[in-house]
Formats: sequence, structure tokens, C-alpha cells
Amino acid sequence: MGLLLKLLTLPVSGPIEGVVWIAKKVAEQADKELYDAEKVQGQLMELELRYDLEEISEEEYLATEQVLLERLRISRERQAAESEK
Repeated sequence: MGLLLKLLTLPVSGPIEGVVWIAKKVAEQADKELYDAEKVQGQLMELELRYDLEEISEEEYLATEQVLLERLRISRERQAAESEK
């Protein structure tokens, strides 16, 4: 019965499942890019350079630095968890 129901609802459920799968893959990729340690370190260096060149204020520098350092911390925690597996 389950197989028959699956076949009968395939025209409706198939595209929905496909969209859900694509959304999950996009979210995974965005998450990887957001918490990529090398990318975050590069952003920190760029931020420091912009601050040194007086392109941004100290307040903006400190706020952005805090966000980037938090991302870096999360990235390192994830890497440690993956290496323990």
C-alpha cells in the first residue's frame, strides 16, 4: 500500500522533495562558506587593513571583528568535532 501511495502522489511529492533537497544543499554550502576558517581569517586581515587605512571607524572595526572572531571560533569547534569522529 505504501508503494502504491508513493507512486500515486509522485507527481505532487516529487517536485516538492526535489525543492527541499536543493534547499538543504544550498543551506549546507552557505554554512560551509560562512564558517570557512581560511576565509574568515582573510576577512579579519582585510578588516584590519581597512582600519589601518582609516576606511572604517574603530566602532565598526570592533563590531565586525567580534562577529568574525565568533565565526572563527565556531569553525574551529566544528573542525575539532569532525576530527573526533
